[in-house]
Amino acid sequence: MTGNGKAKAGSAPQRRIRYAVVGLGYISQAAVLPAFAHAEENSELVALVSGDPRKLETLSKQYGIPRAYSYEQYADCLESKEIDAVYIALPNHMHRSYAESAAKAGIHVLCEKPMATNSVDCEVMIEAAQAANVKLMIAYRLHFEAANLKAIKTVKSGVLGEPRVFNSIFSMQVKPGNIRLRKDMGGGPLRDLGIYCINAARYLFEAEPVEVFATDIYGQDPRFSEVPESTSAAMVFPGDRLANFTCSFGMADRSAYEIVGTKGVLKVDPAYELSEALVHHLTIEGRTRKKTFAKRDQFAPELVYFSHCILRNKEPEPSGMEGLADVKIIEALQESASSRRAVTLSVEEPQKRPSAVQEIRRPPVQKPQLVKAAAPSRE
Repeated sequence: MTGNGKAKAGSAPQRRIRYAVVGLGYISQAAVLPAFAHAEENSELVALVSGDPRKLETLSKQYGIPRAYSYEQYADCLESKEIDAVYIALPNHMHRSYAESAAKAGIHVLCEKPMATNSVDCEVMIEAAQAANVKLMIAYRLHFEAANLKAIKTVKSGVLGEPRVFNSIFSMQVKPGNIRLRKDMGGGPLRDLGIYCINAARYLFEAEPVEVFATDIYGQDPRFSEVPESTSAAMVFPGDRLANFTCSFGMADRSAYEIVGTKGVLKVDPAYELSEALVHHLTIEGRTRKKTFAKRDQFAPELVYFSHCILRNKEPEPSGMEGLADVKIIEALQESASSRRAVTLSVEEPQKRPSAVQEIRRPPVQKPQLVKAAAPSRE
């Protein structure tokens, strides 16, 4: 499914998958809810679930959604026969229980990343989906985004020669009090930002790391009493390839990676942002070419693709196995940071990896009015 993802002229309209968005924090309000306007060919927002009555009332009116449920009413939502799928955008520690409940009710699950706070929970989510014969997809938005898919194609083309090293940094200044600073809610820069670096290294190398080493820095800032301010890591891949990255909640905004081969270098800067243009800098034989990929809606493609998988009974990429792989690597990195030793690991490769055929283009969303939600970083 490529390009606009629209049905051909004259074809019969297809059924829409009916979604409930579970959790109405910043990412839901800034990106997920408005994305449905760009996914209307096969996706429909019909219900909201939140623990905040004001959010439910205001956002239901804003988007014309007739069905609103509290967290305590989640089971009623799942059993209502009015939804086909849920988009779970809750704090990380809540992913397993809400995904598992949905699967057991026969509801398809699109879950934000990281998939869960530990690999056991990921495995339970996968097993629940398989047992109920429902689809489970993890919301890796960059698996449908042009700049990152083009980077994969560039590496595979051989223009860089043999890819040897991946370097990345993803950082921001997180506001005090943000849930990303809560250990009990699965916070920390490694889960929130580092997962992008891990995932990018995996899809650019098309392989899984076999050994990792990490160091945590807490610093003196009171924001970081529960989670590290920064984590730096190294991951060894088969074929003598190395990935290095730093993720931080206490540094200026930075979002970039580069992959260095035996013949050239590709730098993507910015690389991971959801609300700005992404840029390639390709250097071959000392000459650099720049290509800008315009800002787009990165969430509607996820909805369109997942609905397509449900309607056509296809297994999604990124699957639960993709989410599990990243969480296993995060666990190994945390073990390394704690023990101050390198950790060997074995990660099962997912059956499918992202490729250019998954690109779906949608125009950027207009910034909506937020209700009791704010961006995590200091703007």
